[in-house]
Amino acid sequence: MAKFTYKMQNILEIKFKLENQAKTVFANAMAKVDEEKAKLERLQLKKAAYEAEYKRILSGVLDIRELNFCLQGIEQTKDAIKQQIIAIDVAERNLEAARQRLQEVMQERKTHEKLKEYAFDEFVKEENAAEGKVIDELVSYNFSKVAGE
Repeated sequence: MAKFTYKMQNILEIKFKLENQAKTVFANAMAKVDEEKAKLERLQLKKAAYEAEYKRILSGVLDIRELNFCLQGIEQTKDAIKQQIIAIDVAERNLEAARQRLQEVMQERKTHEKLKEYAFDEFVKEENAAEGKVIDELVSYNFSKVAGE
């Protein structure tokens, strides 16, 4: 049997490489989303700490300077939380774009793999037909040789 060679093997290999790159981009985007969410959690904890400190100051002897410091900290943390929510939204959009790109690349790779399978099936059919033809010729030759004797 002859060796099967797929004419577009180099394209299939490129598709595999593109898929691996898309997987890497997707993983990085997912890590970025996780990182941004962790930052948001830290900011929320910081805000809760400022609020607890604010309540502590209100329950004790009033120190206006400390009170203003806590209020400023709460407001700054609120602003940072708003910005962080926007950063999470951007990271999630990037993640979705990376996921869609990965799906496209995987679909292209699977299409080329199917084409390779079809080409291999056609190759096998051609080889079987050629082998059948050789066997028929051999049988005909042997039959004519026996009949001629």
